[in-house]
Amino acid sequence: MWAIIRGGFNQKLFNLHKTLSRPLMATSNLIRVSSPAYSTGSPNQAPPRRVGTHNGSFHCDEALGCFMIRLTDKFSNSEIVRTRDPKVLEGLDAVLDVGGVYDPSHDRYDHHQKGFEEVFGHGFNTKLSSAGLVYKHFGKEIIAKELQLGEDHPDVHRLFLAIYKSFMEAIDAIDNGINQFDTDKPPRYVNNTHLSSRVGRLNLDWTDPDQSPEKENEAFQQAMALSGSEFLDILRNFNRTFFNFQSVCFHAKSWLPARSIVMECIAERYDIDPSGEIMVLRRFCPWKLHLFELEEEMKVEPPIKYVLYEDERGKQWRVQAVGVSPDRFESRKPLPAQWRGLRDDELSKEAGIPGCVFVHMSGFIGGNKTYEGALAMARTALKI
Repeated sequence: MWAIIRGGFNQKLFNLHKTLSRPLMATSNLIRVSSPAYSTGSPNQAPPRRVGTHNGSFHCDEALGCFMIRLTDKFSNSEIVRTRDPKVLEGLDAVLDVGGVYDPSHDRYDHHQKGFEEVFGHGFNTKLSSAGLVYKHFGKEIIAKELQLGEDHPDVHRLFLAIYKSFMEAIDAIDNGINQFDTDKPPRYVNNTHLSSRVGRLNLDWTDPDQSPEKENEAFQQAMALSGSEFLDILRNFNRTFFNFQSVCFHAKSWLPARSIVMECIAERYDIDPSGEIMVLRRFCPWKLHLFELEEEMKVEPPIKYVLYEDERGKQWRVQAVGVSPDRFESRKPLPAQWRGLRDDELSKEAGIPGCVFVHMSGFIGGNKTYEGALAMARTALKI
């Protein structure tokens, strides 16, 4: 499937056009987003470059990273190729948020690998996301184009730092699970109106009958448009207001039915493990806020530590550590430190559990090829 987006650098929002289908190789399930340049620059004579990011659920950092990198001369006519296939990724001109490599000399901008600690510098110490990496290496070029100045102009440098402080750093922090405040107290309110949250809501709803790669790719195009337009607004010093899309319709069709599912899964937790600290979602749905509310209402004790659910698109199982509160990144019991940042056979060997896929560097989530493997990871983690 080829999906074409057309737009210009000086447009407030680029237009989303209908997708044009075209068969791919039978062995490939990747999605390509082929787009003309967003930026105004010299005409490109060579074939368009290809920029890769992962398919499946998306976040603000790779959506914004893909938008920004296409504002550069080098990647101004690039296709966005969404896949996790290592062989496909290896042949691309740039790769963002997947691949386990940070190497700017080869335009590899992932931040999930063990040992990654890259920061923006200039007094900022927040670990970078893929968007932060793109901004660190290409931000001055983008700003210089907008200001019509050289990259070495002091005004370009001032704006480069100001935009990171007022806009980019929050995206890096949220994607890396870094709290805004150094406190153990729960927040007084939940904020679901920031850009990362709004981009997250563009992911396909679990009740949507069409979960196809084509539909997912359309959603990613919208995520690029939303995050990119806000970046350009910040760059141009515009003040705009965005809506919270959690409407009454959303609550009636998605939020409330999910509550019933979570309630049933909590009631069945002792059938999963004698500890009562592992819950399995038989069908994936929004569960986090429901879990906290229902634990209090049902007087659940001990609190649930891990939630297992199937990633239907990847045909794998996830084991996610429950947070200490709905709006905090710390987990009640993170997955073991010795597992974090490891993948595949190396992780399976360390954990002594076959079929392991990954454990995030923060320990908040991991994956296994089977339900039995994910359950074994949760049970083992409870004992460590």
